[in-house]
Amino acid sequence: MISLTIIDRNNQAHQCEAPTDMALNLMELCKSYDLPVKGTCGGMALCASCHVYVESDHELPEQSDAELDMLDQAFFVQENSRLGCQIRLADALDGLVARLAPDAE
Repeated sequence: MISLTIIDRNNQAHQCEAPTDMALNLMELCKSYDLPVKGTCGGMALCASCHVYVESDHELPEQSDAELDMLDQAFFVQENSRLGCQIRLADALDGLVARLAPDAE
């Protein structure tokens, strides 16, 4: 199990625990904690409704072309923007801090 902090759009921090042996991603974790992440495309990097800002210094996998293309079309993109669906939960992410990006709607 790893522990992550997710900061919602009201600036409230949520301590979330997740297993690393189930191939879950950050979007799925947020949804399991009833945080307001839509994940409209189901984790295929075809929308940006799971857009987050990674605020900790964890080393993440390189962004795929699909993720970069989707972020190029998203609102409120920053240097630390990622799609939650593209961040697989792993032991190396223990302590990760992510903030939900503003909702584009």
